[in-house]
Amino acid sequence: MDKIAVLIPCCNESLTVGKVVADWKQALPDATIYVYDNNSTDGTAEIARAAGAVVRQEYRQGKGNVIRRMFREVDARAYLMVDGDDTYPADGAREMVDLVMHRQADMVVGDRLSANYFTENKRPFHSFGNAVVRWSINMLFHSCVRDVMTGCRAFSFEFVKTFPVLSTGFEIETEMTIHALDKNMKIDHVAIPYRNRPTGSESKLNTVQDGIKVLYTILTLHRNYRPCSFFGIIAVVLAALSAAFFFPVLADYIRTGLVLAFPTLIVCGFTVMAALLAFFTGLQLQNAVQKNRQDFELERIKANARYRQMLREQEGPRHE
Repeated sequence: MDKIAVLIPCCNESLTVGKVVADWKQALPDATIYVYDNNSTDGTAEIARAAGAVVRQEYRQGKGNVIRRMFREVDARAYLMVDGDDTYPADGAREMVDLVMHRQADMVVGDRLSANYFTENKRPFHSFGNAVVRWSINMLFHSCVRDVMTGCRAFSFEFVKTFPVLSTGFEIETEMTIHALDKNMKIDHVAIPYRNRPTGSESKLNTVQDGIKVLYTILTLHRNYRPCSFFGIIAVVLAALSAAFFFPVLADYIRTGLVLAFPTLIVCGFTVMAALLAFFTGLQLQNAVQKNRQDFELERIKANARYRQMLREQEGPRHE
């Protein structure tokens, strides 16, 4: 078991990966640096190995697939994940790790948006997208996360070993954030400076395509994690539409004693039924979510017991 594991997912980052490995090794000399290569064709793996990193492969394309592999294979007291594009300086590395190891943080967010991201980032739609995603999650989940899409985070052993990775691509950061919020995990923030990629290095993030995926992921996770709220909103909208069309029919009936728009009345009735169905669906699914949270707490207990057992096994020979 490593004391600190720095996890670097990479795909064609030959221009920057050597510097990233060197910088984070200097900032955390007691850490083991892992580079997980995701089908690079530019020699990324060889450069990372020469820089002193432990290099492993993930053959299924996508950042989510890489993170799933990393979390399964690496055991450590504290984890720090960073992108291999050299956009995240290692200045806050020690503070982030200390929050995990000494302050019981489950996830520490490397917060770019409170630093210089909006002035340094040269892609305005990325800045707009980050702000929209942050606002959406904080509104839907009643939270105050400062940076949702950051690729620099620290994790506890419990988070890594109990996080079910479902995404395959760049939606993974959103999934991590919502999972931590839903499971009442301790989230801390460390403001970190942001810098643009060096000349010649290209981002794999497609602003429009991946942005749509992220927004779809937010809606899907809102439905899965907060079904009562999700279906409650649908029920309120349907009920409001039904009321808006029903009251003119009611007014005509009061005035004339006749129903002058039977089709409208029938549609309003079915719309109210759909609203009630959505409402009770949310209640039923909320019970399942509550049971899932109870099961998750049991998994956390098991993960904590495994963590302590690994520590005892590691410390045992030293005492002998």
